[in-house]
Amino acid sequence: MAISAAQVKELRERTGAGMMDCKKALTDAGGDMDKAIQLLRERGLAAAAKKAGRIATEGLVEAYIHGGGRIGVLVEVNCETDFVAKTEEFRELVRDIAMQVAASRPEYLSREEVPAAVLEKEKDILRAQAQSEGKPAHIIDRMVEGRIEKFFKEVCLLEQPFIKNPDITIEQLVKEKIAKIGENISVRRFARFELGEGLEKKQDNFAEEVMAQIKQ
Repeated sequence: MAISAAQVKELRERTGAGMMDCKKALTDAGGDMDKAIQLLRERGLAAAAKKAGRIATEGLVEAYIHGGGRIGVLVEVNCETDFVAKTEEFRELVRDIAMQVAASRPEYLSREEVPAAVLEKEKDILRAQAQSEGKPAHIIDRMVEGRIEKFFKEVCLLEQPFIKNPDITIEQLVKEKIAKIGENISVRRFARFELGEGLEKKQDNFAEEVMAQIKQ
C-alpha cells in the first residue's frame, strides 16, 4: 500500500526516528501506526544492543537536590562523545535518572552489584516468610526465586520502573535513548544522600526535662 508523507511525518514526530526508517516501518506494518511504532522500537533496541559494547568515556555528572536540601543525588552517566553529552536529550536523560534515584531509593546499580551475602540473607528471610505462610516445601524455592525478582526491581536502579513511565524500566529507557541518539550510553554510578539518614535522632523526654527544671 502507498504510504503518505503525512503518515511518515506523524510517525517521525511520535518516535524521533529518521524519515526512511519511518517509511520502511509503515510499509512493513501495512500502514498501521501502532504496529510501525512497535517495529521501530524493536529495531532500535536491537541496534542498541550492538552498541552496548562500545567504549563510553564522555558524559555528565549531574547533581539533583530535592525537598529544600533534604535529599541530594549525584549520578554519572556516560556516552561516547562530548557532542552528545552536550545535547538537551542526553542532559534530560541524566536529570531523569538523578530524579529516579532521589524518588525510588535504589541501593545498587544492577543485580550483578548486589553482594552475595546480601542476596543470601534476603533469600533466607523470604524462605522463612514462605514457611510461616504454611507453603509446601516443594514450592518454597520457586516462591523465593519469584520474590527475589521483585527484590531486584526494588533495589536495583536499572530494574526499577521509570517514575515518569512505569511501563518501562530504567534499563529500557537507556536502551531507547541509545537507539535514538546512536551512541552507547551507560549509567556508571550514583550516590544518594538524605538529611539525617543513619543517625540516631535524640528523643527528648518532656517529663524528665520538666523535673530537671523543678529541681534547679
